[in-house]
Amino acid sequence: MHINWNFIKGVLLLGLVVFLYAFSSHKNNSRPVTKVAVQFIGNENVYITTDMVNKLLIQNQEQLFKLPKDNLDLKEMEILLESNDMIKSAQVYLTVNGEVRTEIEQKQPIARVYSDTTFYIDKEGLWMPLSPQHSARVPLVTGVVKKEDLEAVYRMALKVYTDPFLKAYITEIHQAENKEISLNMRLLKFEVIVGTLENLDEKMNNLKAFYQKAKKDKVLDIYKSVNLQFENQVVCTKK
Repeated sequence: MHINWNFIKGVLLLGLVVFLYAFSSHKNNSRPVTKVAVQFIGNENVYITTDMVNKLLIQNQEQLFKLPKDNLDLKEMEILLESNDMIKSAQVYLTVNGEVRTEIEQKQPIARVYSDTTFYIDKEGLWMPLSPQHSARVPLVTGVVKKEDLEAVYRMALKVYTDPFLKAYITEIHQAENKEISLNMRLLKFEVIVGTLENLDEKMNNLKAFYQKAKKDKVLDIYKSVNLQFENQVVCTKK
């Protein structure tokens, strides 16, 4: 009987490779975590720091640096991070050398509420706590504002945030008890009465046209109110 030694050698070699791979993989997965690295994505202003993220992970993942890598629940860590009111999304993954890497996208504030309580409204229309690390330069929202009912002030704040003219000039959004809106402008003493947010784009276009005309005529400082509630016109009241 002829024995195919080449075949046997091939099988043994393959078995050895599989064994070494499995052994190496097991040994690698059994290594403890060596470091937690945090990267913030897409936002130059840091409202939550690396130390805050590390503490959040370590406090909720006991003995993080003593656990073998295969005992880590990365999805649970992502859910934990995303439960923080300053974090929009988080991705957590492991490197081969035992490093836990986290990529954090923070919430983006577009307005700051100063009412019964103080907080930010973020770009998604959700509330966001103030940060001890950084204060956002965004319009102030005053008047009757509740965390559970931000629809009107959020819509107005988002309009200001996405419009270059409004972003440069609007400093305050005021919501009355009936949810009608008025605005204050940088360095100008008159009140801009928006009323309801019906036909908001048209109202803001009328405001821009009025501002450019009044600036050209050098009469911006003679008004105490500018009313945008009337269709196709701006009604001004002098001081």
